Amino acid sequence: MFEAGEFRKGIKVEIDGAPHVVVQFEFVKPGKGQALYKCKLKNMITGSQFERTYRSGDKLKKASLEEKDMEYLYFDGDNYCFMNNANYEQEFLTKEQLADCVDLLKENTVCSVLFFDGRPIGVTLPNFVNLKIVKADPWAKGDTATGSTKPVIVETGFEVQVPPFIEEGEVIKIDTRTRAYSERVKE
Repeated sequence: MFEAGEFRKGIKVEIDGAPHVVVQFEFVKPGKGQALYKCKLKNMITGSQFERTYRSGDKLKKASLEEKDMEYLYFDGDNYCFMNNANYEQEFLTKEQLADCVDLLKENTVCSVLFFDGRPIGVTLPNFVNLKIVKADPWAKGDTATGSTKPVIVETGFEVQVPPFIEEGEVIKIDTRTRAYSERVKE
């Protein structure tokens, strides 16, 4: 259990049987009376956000969350299949559960899958992924009128801005937190 005085941004609590994360937190001490804790909470399953105010002494249940490293295997048209390499159990997640991870998800990538009460609810990609460029416009040497980057499309269909010297067929490293080009990968 978390007491209101222990609330911080990022803690995960259970409200009405669903996991929520504290997105914003503000401590308010009025002139007289109890201290107030204003929280903006986000439902980790539906993504909906709302605000609630708690008084000192209020308690919330800690969400029973578990993370497991699982390997992404394939997409079957409706669901994305992940396998636990320790016991070979497979779990299926929808596109909505993966959110924007889909753009950078490549087969055989080991991801961190978040479970709530034994069922998967979300995925965290590794900090960096290596993806091959499948479409890139050629670069004319000395052409700097368009800026210092150009758009390319990687094997997952994601479009990213890269330096102009990067060519089709090369492998690049993308930071999944910022969704930006990081560096060229030497093979």
